[in-house]
Amino acid sequence: MFAALLALLAGLPGVFAMPPLDRDEARFAQATAQMLETGDLVVIRFQDEPRFKKPVGIHWLQAASVSLVSAVEDREIWAYRLPSLLGAMLAAAACAWGAAAFFGAPAGLMAGAMLGSTLLLSTEAFIAKTDAVLCGTVVLTMAALARIYGAARGGSPVTWRTRLLFWLGLSAALLVKGPVGLMVVTLTSLALIAWDRRIDWLKGLGLSWGPILLVGLVGPWAWAVTVATDGGFWTTALMSDLAPKLAGSHESHGAPPGYHLLGLSFLAFPMTLLIPAALVLAWVKRREPGVRFALCWLIPTWLVFELAPTKLVHYTLPTYGALAWLAAAALREGVGPFARWAGAGLAAVSGLILAGVCFYLVSEFGGTADVTAAAAAGGLLAAAGLIGGFMLVSQAPKGAMVAAMGLAILGHAVLAAGLIPGLAPLWSSARVARIMESERLLPRQGMAAAPVAVAGYAEPSLVFALGTPTILEDGELAAQAIGAFRPAVVDASEEAAFRAELNARGLRVRQVRAVRGLNYSNGDRTHLRIYMNAEPRPAPAAGRAIGGRP
Repeated sequence: MFAALLALLAGLPGVFAMPPLDRDEARFAQATAQMLETGDLVVIRFQDEPRFKKPVGIHWLQAASVSLVSAVEDREIWAYRLPSLLGAMLAAAACAWGAAAFFGAPAGLMAGAMLGSTLLLSTEAFIAKTDAVLCGTVVLTMAALARIYGAARGGSPVTWRTRLLFWLGLSAALLVKGPVGLMVVTLTSLALIAWDRRIDWLKGLGLSWGPILLVGLVGPWAWAVTVATDGGFWTTALMSDLAPKLAGSHESHGAPPGYHLLGLSFLAFPMTLLIPAALVLAWVKRREPGVRFALCWLIPTWLVFELAPTKLVHYTLPTYGALAWLAAAALREGVGPFARWAGAGLAAVSGLILAGVCFYLVSEFGGTADVTAAAAAGGLLAAAGLIGGFMLVSQAPKGAMVAAMGLAILGHAVLAAGLIPGLAPLWSSARVARIMESERLLPRQGMAAAPVAVAGYAEPSLVFALGTPTILEDGELAAQAIGAFRPAVVDASEEAAFRAELNARGLRVRQVRAVRGLNYSNGDRTHLRIYMNAEPRPAPAAGRAIGGRP
């Protein structure tokens, strides 16, 4: 429970402070909002376009969260993020539970705490998409699998509850992100069978009833979406999303092998302190069941992601639990001189580079008011690496890890809740939405006609903020919206076409406000102007009342 609490503290600040992110988070949140608006719990859509990339699990969780704590018309992004936060907490707790079976409760607690405090998981914890929830379900599945494996190697016997958790975790992983969880389980099991040259331990999985449970949990939605889309969901998901990622660099996300390894010291920070010790322990103790299981969990899946042409930083997150196990086991066994100095140097450099990122952000996108937050975030992250490293070489490894985790969590909180949300140029959509809300121009406020027309800026975050009917078109249609007394948001790239159509129609406009910023999704500068018709809106025709009577 303490590991889950630490994950909560690490992810919570960003849940409420960060504006909606482009592009994946806003797409997920908008698709969930449409699910609630339409009542269609099977077919996923973004506006009028089917979104056949991921299964429905994350949208069900987000829809339940919004229904419980908010309302779809409020467009409060934090309500869509709560499942991700809970997923990170589940990952930390499950990591501790699994590691405790092999390395003891104190080491298990440290493993869960280290996973929950990593920058990658604590960042995914406040992003409303699949990855934190996937991590939670995969780590739960792997922890149960590890306990079943350990029981067959002379460890504590397992009950039906452990087997049930394995199948529930695997079913949830399938519903959240398709084959990824199944791939991790399969690769780990095959590696263990090849290493041990034994397969008998698989009998402990409950193979007589587990697959039936899995089909019973996943099958109804799979059948419903097949019928509702005439098989289109599977064709698109497999041929247009999964296959291109395996065949080439999909959506410009290509990178050579070694990409994930290169980013590990930053993404796993502050666990970076113990990565060298974990590698040493992995080699020296490789014949021990817990270490062997962690290696079979970590290495095959990591290699798959390194060899796949398409790479994103979060792809390897489901393997971080195995790395946390090895780091916790190394801490229990004692850290040798080489690992101490290597870990200290790696953590110090990583902390200083992360601090440099904070100052780069404020120099590029911030103002004088943001310098304090940048100094605090950068100072805390640098201190996590430097103080942790100093304590590690001073032969206080447990204290070093505790101090580094505490400082890193504080630094990440300041970064996510203090610095980044204040960098105004990055949040054009949120600024436009706030301006329109203050001017009573949001259609859901009941004063302005729907839909808003947006020209030259097609980011999902603005659709989420303004509402599902939002029209993403060109300057001519934005001018038509003005003619219909609807609001229009026009980027500078469409300003000429917008003005030409206004002149052709003899329309006059009032510029409400303008927003300058950076579209960080593609690197383009934006200059968005919010317009309304300058003429007073004509009153409704007199002579008939509601119901058609004079």
